Amino acid sequence: MIQRAAPASTCWLTARVDFRIERGAVARLVIDRVAKRNALTRAMWEALPELLAELAGDDEVKVLLVTGEGPSFSAGADIRELISGDDPADPMAELRAFNLRAQAALREFPKPTIAVVRGHCIGGGLEIAVNCDFRFAARDASFGVTPARIGVVYPPAAIKVLLDLVGPATTKYLLFSGELLTADEAELKGLVDRVADDPMATAEAFAETLVSRSQLTIRSAKESVNALLAGENADVAAVRRYRETIASGELAEGIDAFTQKRSPEFVWHPR
Repeated sequence: MIQRAAPASTCWLTARVDFRIERGAVARLVIDRVAKRNALTRAMWEALPELLAELAGDDEVKVLLVTGEGPSFSAGADIRELISGDDPADPMAELRAFNLRAQAALREFPKPTIAVVRGHCIGGGLEIAVNCDFRFAARDASFGVTPARIGVVYPPAAIKVLLDLVGPATTKYLLFSGELLTADEAELKGLVDRVADDPMATAEAFAETLVSRSQLTIRSAKESVNALLAGENADVAAVRRYRETIASGELAEGIDAFTQKRSPEFVWHPR
């Protein structure tokens, strides 16, 4: 069971798994394990899909910001758990399964996601960040994947996410060397979308822009991008969305607002 805080209506806590959720049109998922630089445990990876499913089902939530409490986004996986599994031949098997399931849940989250990064974003922390739609970073942020430093074989599914984002050369650089990139270096390589003095304020402003746009358009675009990256045919889903934008009045409202020089009042909700 996930422990919920009471009686707050805009925030509930999951102290058992070291996440904090703040609800609203622009919601936040905060990695909250400051004493361990927000290192991610097996229990945290296991819990993440359920947390994301709750937020995905909340119609109030339009955009999700993912960040870390304190000076670091996340220093990676809790290294003490890497070889704590029951199978002596592959003690990382259960942890790897939870990790990949959590990454997929974040990647497939139907609403826009923005990772807001301060300080270290390493290993499992980088896996969280690259599975978000966008990454906004502080100038002191640093990024890296460090399996080569300790002899971990990195999963192909996680490699593909990096590969799609930054290409083969940067993916190999990160994985082969285990070296860290500064925020400016990460931006140049396409790993970061924006570097700012106050990345949270910058992300919140961008999130408010997304809230004002057609959520049907955003949902359809994200579905298509994810399908195309996975090598799937996106046409069938897109045709359904074409028809939905007419049936829901979303397109009519957008055109009326444009011709009347007013802000649109989009009302579409997913079915």
